Amino acid sequence: MSGRERVRIVKAHAFGNDFLLVEASEVASVADRPALARELCDRHTGIGADGLIVYTDMSRRMALLNADGSYSEVSGNGVRCLAAWLAIRERLAVGGHIAIETDAGVKDLELLEQNGQRLTFRAAMGQPEHVQQRTIEVDGAPLTAITLRVGNPQCVVLGDVTEERLHSVAARLAVHPVFPQGTNVELAHVERPDRVRILIWERGVGQTEASGTGACAAAVAAIVYERAARDLEVVSPGGSQRVEWTDGGLFLTGWAEVVFDGEFHVRPR
Repeated sequence: MSGRERVRIVKAHAFGNDFLLVEASEVASVADRPALARELCDRHTGIGADGLIVYTDMSRRMALLNADGSYSEVSGNGVRCLAAWLAIRERLAVGGHIAIETDAGVKDLELLEQNGQRLTFRAAMGQPEHVQQRTIEVDGAPLTAITLRVGNPQCVVLGDVTEERLHSVAARLAVHPVFPQGTNVELAHVERPDRVRILIWERGVGQTEASGTGACAAAVAAIVYERAARDLEVVSPGGSQRVEWTDGGLFLTGWAEVVFDGEFHVRPR
């Protein structure tokens, strides 16, 4: 871009996990999208968000960059934020579906409820892959963790869910050498068979209020290794999401809310 140009940006969040949505044609001339993501997502000098989603209007394809400009295959909450914006624009009726193409496959979302700018969806997230329990050394001590993919890499540590452990354990796991591309990390505690409480440390972001794929990963770990119910509530600081694990895969239910639609003057690059 030559000179400071105006870019239309929509901001939405799901339980405090926030994203900026930009139509691809708005940034067609931007060669350095990671730098753009860092500029826009900065909470002091930009708009502020956990990630930037660049989407194509016609094909409904999205590409996601984390707040630090790094790549991410998918976000359960990010997909829902984009679906909320598209549904509002298209006046989608309750019961209607939106399919969004991600680097982790096409995600189909059914609109369950709308209350103003807040929309609730049930999203088909696919089957979890490569679920395994392994021992990882952190600061010289062995730690039992469950690793898997829910479209993106996840690492779940069952047990105590505290801020201290989030910063001392989860933050180190997110950039641990056993994860060459980094990983999202969830501390998870099964409070009862149908309820799991989590704290989240996302690669490229840090601590977040919520995570859709993280909720799915924590649910899978709880079901496989703690005999939790296959339909359960996953509670994070931002709120509660429902995760179902059926023969058809994982289904994630929760809301997303559009909070801003305006313009931002991006720096030349």
